[in-house]
Amino acid sequence: MWISNLKLKNWRNFTQVDVDLQKRQFLVGPNASGKSNFLDVFRFLRDVGRQTGGGLQKAIATRGSMKKIRCLSARQDSEISISVSISESENDPIPKWRYEIGIIEEVGPRSQRRPRISFERVWDSNGKQILNRPNKEDKEDEERLQQTYLEQVNNNRQFREIGKYFDKITYMHLVPQLLRHADEIKGNSLEDDPFGQGFLNNMAETDEDIRNSRLETINKIMKYATPRLENISFEHDQNNGKPHITAIYNHWRLHGARQREDQFSDGTLRLIALIWSLLDGDSLLLLEEPELSLHSGIVENLAEFLYRAQQRKNRQILISTHSSDLLSNKGIGLEEILLLTPTRDEDTKVLVASQEKNIMSLLRNTDISPAEAVIPSTNPSNFSQQTIFDF
Repeated sequence: MWISNLKLKNWRNFTQVDVDLQKRQFLVGPNASGKSNFLDVFRFLRDVGRQTGGGLQKAIATRGSMKKIRCLSARQDSEISISVSISESENDPIPKWRYEIGIIEEVGPRSQRRPRISFERVWDSNGKQILNRPNKEDKEDEERLQQTYLEQVNNNRQFREIGKYFDKITYMHLVPQLLRHADEIKGNSLEDDPFGQGFLNNMAETDEDIRNSRLETINKIMKYATPRLENISFEHDQNNGKPHITAIYNHWRLHGARQREDQFSDGTLRLIALIWSLLDGDSLLLLEEPELSLHSGIVENLAEFLYRAQQRKNRQILISTHSSDLLSNKGIGLEEILLLTPTRDEDTKVLVASQEKNIMSLLRNTDISPAEAVIPSTNPSNFSQQTIFDF
């Protein structure tokens, strides 16, 4: 399944969003335009739907408070709402599910205001509404509005598939330094490990046959990306049992040198984690700036690499990026690029690149790549060489 449409109201940077999503979607925009906040919508839905260690109250508390996730422009209407359409396949004109949730804050002293549901709705593929809250029970006991039905196994039987789908959403943005120094900062890792601190433990917990199969694929790809690094494998330390990635680094000595992950370059670690995440599951995958630390030659081929991995696993991938190299592939359709543009009203507008007449005109009349048409439109208008020299 894949999320084919997203509607937002008052979510972080976004006052209003209504956009169709593709199976491979690139998010492009200047710094602080809201690319990470856009991706966080899907992590939020994952956290809300979790029956263990999740739920609405936990999802909001993890992000600080309602104030932290509500758009600064939401002055007259403070309700936050999210609507997603979930399709079975690209050929289905009608979504299999539509899930909508509205969230408001209770009236009262600020320290005592709790988030609660203003509405929760579900429709199936026949257009039949199978959930519409607040219902009679909610009106009789408003405490019930502190929780969604999505997180309640006793109440979501008819649409439990939605919660299971959300629960499998994966976010990967490996920070090599956290992986290398995981022992020193143990106990301070973030829940759900968004930055890859527990990446090695994840490998350790994977079935051995599956792990070996993935490592075989990783070795085939890394052979071209890092020619001197061979035989990437997994092992447990014989002394303390800790998991490690090892490899042979070929140099002037006959048998090369054996290395562990703490000796790998940032780019090597990030690429290994990227390949692993693409092979790990078939759910929605959120990638934040996957080009970081990678050679431009690799980045130029990432779009096609992601497409092939996506076809192999039949999964949806959302990618935020600043990279012209990544978007240089002429096989990227403009409908696959979302432009995030900040306005003067503390808001960000989201448009599909194919809706921009100037970009369409450029591509029709010149032989340029999507990057050459799109990236200039995201540059800060008041930031120039002169700005740097003045500094």
